[in-house]
Amino acid sequence: MHLFGIPLHKPNFSELTAAMVVALVLWLASLALVLATGHSLRSVDAGAALIVSIGSSVAFCMGIRLNHGPRHLAANVIVSAVLLSAYVMAQKLLF
Repeated sequence: MHLFGIPLHKPNFSELTAAMVVALVLWLASLALVLATGHSLRSVDAGAALIVSIGSSVAFCMGIRLNHGPRHLAANVIVSAVLLSAYVMAQKLLF
């Protein structure tokens, strides 16, 4: 399967598990940084940060690398935008 000319591969269970651990650590670090700087954080914003960190980590497992050029960067931004759009729509429908 290809996305914007980028060949994707199907990650196995251990790769996905490692991606989820990395995403969780990045999410916790970003929350700690926001709270350490004294900014307020709503639960909706924390959820959006979690969605983006999970999406980016899984995209990395599938072969989308940010340092491999503009196609990879565009794919990561578009995937994150789609995930955030779905998250916002779900928030609007549920609340």
